[in-house]
Amino acid sequence: MEQAAATHAHLSTILTLNQPKLKADLPDLRSGMTVRVHQKIKEIVLTEKLKGKTEAKEKERVQIFEGIILAIKHGRGLNGTMTVRKISDGIGVERIFPLHMPSIQKIEIVKTAKVARAKLYYLRNYKKKLKETKSKR
Repeated sequence: MEQAAATHAHLSTILTLNQPKLKADLPDLRSGMTVRVHQKIKEIVLTEKLKGKTEAKEKERVQIFEGIILAIKHGRGLNGTMTVRKISDGIGVERIFPLHMPSIQKIEIVKTAKVARAKLYYLRNYKKKLKETKSKR
């Protein structure tokens, strides 16, 4: 009995420590949705000064990755991730985004599709996006 109480206290401590890291403004994401993920990227730009010296400046910009959600794994908690796929110049590109990553500014839902699977890995074999899915009405 004491061990169960200790485990419960341990879990509540973990939850309170992770609570500030969780994002409250996440939309209801599902497989088959086309989303636009806005991610803040830091770049280091090297510039040459006089007398051969180089100077490094840090620049920030927002990069947008738009694609179809193939899968959502590990729930909506701190470890939750989503796999997003897009076709860029005829080549399929996939990225796995942790849902609560601090560099993600926002996730926009562009459109939703009615799909019959939770994991859409079969779309990797198609050249055209969402060839088999129908738009929700």
